[in-house]
Amino acid sequence: MNSGYRSSGVVGEAPVAISFGERFTKSEQFNQVFNEGMALVERTAAYLEGEGRREARRLKPPFNIAYANESMRLTTRLLELASWLLIRRALRNGEITADEAARKRTRLRLDFGAQTESVHAAGLPAGLRVLIQESRQLWERIVQLDRAMLIVADGARAGENPVAKQLERLELAFAHGDGGSARS
Repeated sequence: MNSGYRSSGVVGEAPVAISFGERFTKSEQFNQVFNEGMALVERTAAYLEGEGRREARRLKPPFNIAYANESMRLTTRLLELASWLLIRRALRNGEITADEAARKRTRLRLDFGAQTESVHAAGLPAGLRVLIQESRQLWERIVQLDRAMLIVADGARAGENPVAKQLERLELAFAHGDGGSARS
């Protein structure tokens, strides 16, 4: 199991923390997510300005209102996701500091992607429904990555092993005979 820490290889020496976020943003997986996300933004813009606009004109109430609402939600979701990707890339490239990235991250609304589907979704054009679905899938991936990065950032200070810390808490709880109700 990889706990996110790397041993220095020297007996008695403290483990060295490896940032999941830093490692991920330098990986080919990040490049793939970044490219997929930006391509989705471009495809969505092209659709909404072209074919989507033509399809929207043919819709009757309440589907024309649902189309306008869903296209705004889609655009907003993609802007938030693109912002997250751009922040991570800027941090990787040394264009901003970790503190700047953290401040910028707090302004994002990644919860925006969790919105429920419109009751009129089935009557929307297939092109819009596909883009909505793809944006939700991207949102799910980015939210999982963001949570993993926040857990590591908030849950572990440099050199501190969060798994070892939890094991210490469990040992303390059982040593005191309180039935395993470890408290932090």
